[in-house]
Amino acid sequence: MYNFFVNENQKQNNRYFINGTDFNHIKNVLRMNIGDTFLVSENGTSSLCEIESFESDTVIVKILQENYNDTNLPIKIYLFQGLPKGDKMELIIQKCVELGVHKIVPVQMSRCVVKIEEKKKKNKRERWQAISESAAKQSKCNKIPEIGEILTYKQALAKAKDLDLLLVPYESKNGMEDTKNALNEIKSGMSVGILIGPEGGFDENEIHEALEIGGKVISLGKRILRTETAAITSVSMCMLHAEMNLSE
Repeated sequence: MYNFFVNENQKQNNRYFINGTDFNHIKNVLRMNIGDTFLVSENGTSSLCEIESFESDTVIVKILQENYNDTNLPIKIYLFQGLPKGDKMELIIQKCVELGVHKIVPVQMSRCVVKIEEKKKKNKRERWQAISESAAKQSKCNKIPEIGEILTYKQALAKAKDLDLLLVPYESKNGMEDTKNALNEIKSGMSVGILIGPEGGFDENEIHEALEIGGKVISLGKRILRTETAAITSVSMCMLHAEMNLSE
């Protein structure tokens, strides 16, 4: 079933009024007809809706059932991702949105090979946000995860400090035991940050600074993972823990 996102201004009484690119997609690409149904997501909740009519540039749908499909995790996962090379960031965004991440924050770290020029940051972020929206539609998310502004490492730690828990995949002293203990700290309603280094890994000072604000070093196993694999694995672990142990 298809899923489309709207804002509160598009709702009147028991109906949504969908226009713009979504209208074109519904009418001309998907060739949907009156009576067809799909999901409409607004502010973190989804409703089952039925096409009632087509106007000149708007499709009007009536709500059949509110709170139809709740795909939100019982925790909020914030991924702080060291900027990777090439198009790896696009893959990370796509897959982590599918897994239920709440927000992704690109971070400029000391060993990042990529340096994005100031004048290109806006376009890059818009591109990443579009990928997040596409992935959210495909995976039936109730909300489109935000792609934050590119932050310096110190700025990222300042944001992460306000979260309930910060996980730092690195060389863990006790291996998977540290991972198990950290995951067991996660409770419903918590905000959980995950800090992932770039291809060159973390600088020792960066690890020290993360520990100073309460970050917990965890292991992702005995193998060396690429930055994109580490991000997806970390979010997957938190998602599975939440789905298996915290969901009603």
